[in-house]
Amino acid sequence: MSKILVTGASGHLGGLVIKHLLETEKVSPSDLVAGSRDTAKLRELADKGIKTRPVDFDDEDGLAEAFAGIDRLLIISTDTLDTPGKRVAQHSAAARAAGKAGVGRIAYTSIPKPETSAISFAWEHRDSERAIAKTGAATTFFRNGWYMENLFMSLPQAIATGTWHTSADTGGISYIAREDVARAIAASLAGEQSGNAVYTLTGSRPISTAEAAELASNATGKPVAVDILTDGDFSAALAQAGLPGFLIELVVSADKATRNGDLGDVTEDFARLTGRQPARIEDFFEANAAALAG
Repeated sequence: MSKILVTGASGHLGGLVIKHLLETEKVSPSDLVAGSRDTAKLRELADKGIKTRPVDFDDEDGLAEAFAGIDRLLIISTDTLDTPGKRVAQHSAAARAAGKAGVGRIAYTSIPKPETSAISFAWEHRDSERAIAKTGAATTFFRNGWYMENLFMSLPQAIATGTWHTSADTGGISYIAREDVARAIAASLAGEQSGNAVYTLTGSRPISTAEAAELASNATGKPVAVDILTDGDFSAALAQAGLPGFLIELVVSADKATRNGDLGDVTEDFARLTGRQPARIEDFFEANAAALAG
């Protein structure tokens, strides 16, 4: 079996990928390596027999050492959003280190349509993909759709106030559960592979903000009205609420991307990788009604 290293293994997605490599794909712990800036956070994985290594995206020399002997590497994109371009530098350093270490296949978590998406950080994923492709290793790019869990960033406030402010208009998002993304990634990492691959992982259908509000209202019993704003008015409202500038840009750009259809495509890539259908957004609302209602 190939030796697989997962970066960001102490995070939400990384931990779920390792869970599905072990439980769903039946990969032996001895064939897995968990990487994190702080290996103390990986103690539970180490107790299962998984090797752990320090993986610091700001330490290129250390990355080359961490990737030594690895056949398949999953680079989970970092969450450095407040400094534009830093993620490109981090991912590029990881790509160069993987090349030096002779990694055979480099997988990376990207977003749908990184070349054209209106999302403010899309260009960072585009340039990161290009940096990884330059290594000459085989590549797998997972262009992950918008997580259902991202609804926790805005919906609890909307439910609490009774109004969901948005500039997405009637645009839709094909939400996918983070667990499903991890399940698909694990299936790909553990499976037979040849050549380069790109998978766009989405839910089964796009839903608009109005439909999401209706589902939330039905699940929680609390009415949620949708207030459609212009991008400028939405930006001003977020600024008045105290959000920092980089986060305002991100939120408004995500709504613009939704309005443009950047997050609404539906593919069969999840089903092809896993042999099952993605979780339904309706079930997400039912399962998380109490948490969303606060």
